[in-house]
Amino acid sequence: MFTGIIEEIGVITNLIHEKGNLNITLESNITSDLKIDQSVAHNGVCLTVVEIKDNSYTVTAINETLEKTNLKHLSIGDKINLERAMKLGDRLDGHIVQGHVDQTAMCTNIESDNGSWIFSFEYDSSLNNITIEKGSITVNGVSLTVVNSKTNMFSVAIIPYTYEHTNFNTFIIGSIVNLEFDVLGKYVTKLISLNKI
Repeated sequence: MFTGIIEEIGVITNLIHEKGNLNITLESNITSDLKIDQSVAHNGVCLTVVEIKDNSYTVTAINETLEKTNLKHLSIGDKINLERAMKLGDRLDGHIVQGHVDQTAMCTNIESDNGSWIFSFEYDSSLNNITIEKGSITVNGVSLTVVNSKTNMFSVAIIPYTYEHTNFNTFIIGSIVNLEFDVLGKYVTKLISLNKI
């Protein structure tokens, strides 16, 4: 379980394809606090630490994860948003995030807005995921509030702190991002589709 509040940026130092899996090695300031088998969200994708060496650690993404997320587009030197799993008793500053990415989206517009930024994203609505105005969405692991919700697109407002401390500052039009839709919204959508409400 995560909150969508990014702790740190990691930098990809090595990528090794092994059968259908991808071993991802990163350098990060949180490496010294990690343990083998610990869960860490990488751009919103929950992955297990499998190796730690000096200031680097390695996680493995299986083929299904690669197919559903933007991890398949990674290159050495890329910056990744990192968040360790939530501790019981901590404040829930973002929203409930599972670390299970639902689908990807493409950045379609970036505009400066008097000291902040508005980022717009378009996604495939055939997967029945929805956003609502002022609802929660996770973009690359960042807990955000939806503005300008449409059938297959939405926008989010990014304040300077978030822009500087996440990989939002690397986005360009055409960037592919990971989306995790609000878990409560997913349950309601499923119940409606099953005629349970």
